[in-house]
Amino acid sequence: MIRIEPVGAEALLLVLADEPDSRLPQRIAQLAAVLRQHFGHRLRELVPGWTTLLLHYDLLHTDHLRLAAELAPLLEQWQRAATGEQAGRLHELPVWYGSEDLATVADACGLSTGQVIELHAGVEYRVGAIGFAPGFAYLGELDTRLALPRRDTPRTRVPAGSLAIAERQTAIYPQASPGGWHLLGLCPTALFDPTREPPCPLALGDRVRFVPIDERTYRRERGEP
Repeated sequence: MIRIEPVGAEALLLVLADEPDSRLPQRIAQLAAVLRQHFGHRLRELVPGWTTLLLHYDLLHTDHLRLAAELAPLLEQWQRAATGEQAGRLHELPVWYGSEDLATVADACGLSTGQVIELHAGVEYRVGAIGFAPGFAYLGELDTRLALPRRDTPRTRVPAGSLAIAERQTAIYPQASPGGWHLLGLCPTALFDPTREPPCPLALGDRVRFVPIDERTYRRERGEP
């Protein structure tokens, strides 16, 4: 059952499901597009999550009671339209599986490094949310055999392009930043460029597959010696 919860004075949180599933990110993206068109300037920002959609509204043009009343029929229509799986775009991202945590992850999971790579690259992931940093796409769901809690001590600097895992999710760090996930590899593809339109090639509901490459190919695609 969908819940509408006030968040402060200028936001509403739509809780759209109790648990994430493979279809939900694409459906949330579609709902966000419908709400943007319907409410126009009354909505200042929409922030999707795995099972939620946060609406920041302009208090000069509406309030949470009027917004909730208008939302009700739109949400009913959205629920009725939940038929068939929406494909989303497929992105194939090259990865050199050679980062410092690969062997540690293999030991913790009782696997060889080759098995870790095979399990990680053998799954098609879904973009469930984008946040934390510009272009940082949360991808799920990771194979249960690779599920590990975050590191006890986060790193102060994770290199840009690092492929990482934590819990049942995986992601690529678009920029160098602090981070507490386990590092498996490096991707040469830029996942955020403010001069590009759109700046991030990944969108909510898109699908991602990782393609293993060797170090030489990685450095060539990066333009390195």
